[in-house]
Amino acid sequence: MNGLTRYNPVRELSLLRREMDRLFNDFFPVRQGEDPGTSVWMPRADLAETDDAWILSLDLPGIPAENVEVTVEGDTLTVSGERKASSEQQDGRFHRIERTYGRFLRTFQFDSPVDTDHVEASFEDGVLTVHVAKAEASKPRRIEIRGRTQTGGQKAAGDGHTTDARHVEVSEKEKAA
Repeated sequence: MNGLTRYNPVRELSLLRREMDRLFNDFFPVRQGEDPGTSVWMPRADLAETDDAWILSLDLPGIPAENVEVTVEGDTLTVSGERKASSEQQDGRFHRIERTYGRFLRTFQFDSPVDTDHVEASFEDGVLTVHVAKAEASKPRRIEIRGRTQTGGQKAAGDGHTTDARHVEVSEKEKAA
């Protein structure tokens, strides 16, 4: 059993780069496509997809719902707002301040067209949940195909032709192509 590992400078540089990226992301959380002047911090988010909708959950503890704005334009959802620093300061001094205050902005671009008339947002226990319905054109649809087969199949009633029904899912995008 050999307890030694071979020194690999490439691995060490990769670890250093990963740590530097993490450090910069923590201190400068602005993402591509966002205005650096509007975002001070970024709340954590989960984005899930179902057949009918996109579901976004954002952690916004300590922020009242009236300080949050949700907008949708085309297939882009934007959530912005502000967490204000507490005006209450107790006697004494702070030894640690880890919570982030100020403006935030998150933008989410969806892969498929969305139905902007059917977007719902709810806010409960510090979690903002936004349901964004997919546009009908982007939902998969089952199409039945009927045709002749050479290997058996079912006799259609009364017409003497052999048919075989297969189910194929085709999206509206594929139909248009």
